[in-house]
Amino acid sequence: MPDVPALHRLVRRAFQLSRNLPDELLHEFERQTAAMPRTTEAERLVVQRVGQDVFRDGLLTVWEGRCAVSGLAVPELLRASHIKPWADCATDAERLDTFNGLLLAAHLDAAFDAGLITVEDDGTVVVSKTLDEAARAVLGLNRPRRILGLQDGHRVYLPWHRTKVFKEAEAHRCR
Repeated sequence: MPDVPALHRLVRRAFQLSRNLPDELLHEFERQTAAMPRTTEAERLVVQRVGQDVFRDGLLTVWEGRCAVSGLAVPELLRASHIKPWADCATDAERLDTFNGLLLAAHLDAAFDAGLITVEDDGTVVVSKTLDEAARAVLGLNRPRRILGLQDGHRVYLPWHRTKVFKEAEAHRCR
């Protein structure tokens, strides 16, 4: 007899992920902002906020509400972190691409944005040597960290972060 609860979980997960198919978040963003003006800085900031909320919701689904590094599952403590920052993206499609994001605990998001950590294509977390041993221990980066679930789409953006944001000259692999 088939495992009905497992089948139910699989179907539910497939439905959740279908909401994040290519361009689905872009279409949702366009629906939510269609009537909004975009001429002043204040109006553009409102549109950006809507986009960031759509992006966050997409990452919560993709990463199943857990930090990609630590596994923390407290939504209030999780941040939708762009691999290639919003301001550096050429299009809304790039800004809203869930492959351009990692769901991270707030302290790891801050470290990622500051270039103190980055991620190799195989998911290995690399830590800048500018973080001393004590800081690494407090941040939970004093032991091997690896992101499971990276896909080819993430690997399009990760080199950008490693070359443009990460403080590479002073780095070592977190092993």
